[in-house]
Amino acid sequence: MAAGSYEESTGHGGVVAGRLNEVRSRIAAAAARCGRVPAGVTLVAVSKGMPIDAILQAYRAGQRDFGENRAAELAEKAPQLPGDITWHFIGSLQTRKVRLARPHTSLLHSLDRLRLVNAWATEEQSPPALVQVNVAGEEQKHGAAPEQAAVVLRAAEAAGISCRGLMMIPPQADDVEASRPWFAKLRELMVRLAPDFPSLHELSMGMTDDFEVAIEEGATMVRVGRAIFGPRPEPTRGD
Repeated sequence: MAAGSYEESTGHGGVVAGRLNEVRSRIAAAAARCGRVPAGVTLVAVSKGMPIDAILQAYRAGQRDFGENRAAELAEKAPQLPGDITWHFIGSLQTRKVRLARPHTSLLHSLDRLRLVNAWATEEQSPPALVQVNVAGEEQKHGAAPEQAAVVLRAAEAAGISCRGLMMIPPQADDVEASRPWFAKLRELMVRLAPDFPSLHELSMGMTDDFEVAIEEGATMVRVGRAIFGPRPEPTRGD
């Protein structure tokens, strides 16, 4: 279906477009504060749980990078949306769900263990990935321990997966400044790894509540959902 047909299928999308422009302005301001250019930060609009119409509203406002965290949801949505969307898989991925996510994914943000490396690798060119790092060592969070990041990177390299950088989710906190040291630790880890892994250049960190701090600490990708789409609908049974 042509892009025009997609646009005709939805309304003006003024609310989503307005929120999206506000987020872009905040990204530009955060980048300026630390002497960076806004173009150096990719905004990934986190569309998990959002209906097709809401995604189309963001698309009409110029957004092209979208993030999903459920393989089945991505596999259902992607064929219904424009082909020039860049899909980021940002959630923890079970190895048995790889077959659903991989055909639609342009960048996997959550490569975090050797079993997933083996499952993500294909005989042909696998989609590139970021290694998710559990910087704070939280038991309830996924991610490789910082000292294991190089192990995952080497395994991915051997399997033919291009790893472009690192990703993290900081501990939940009421004060956004509490995330700053964790973002700094991920940036420092990438600096240490870079001599052995020169392909590393992306830092995926920062969400709705703390993306400006993340940019100030070096984020090249921020994953923003609520600030663009508003509150997420209640999950249905089985999600």
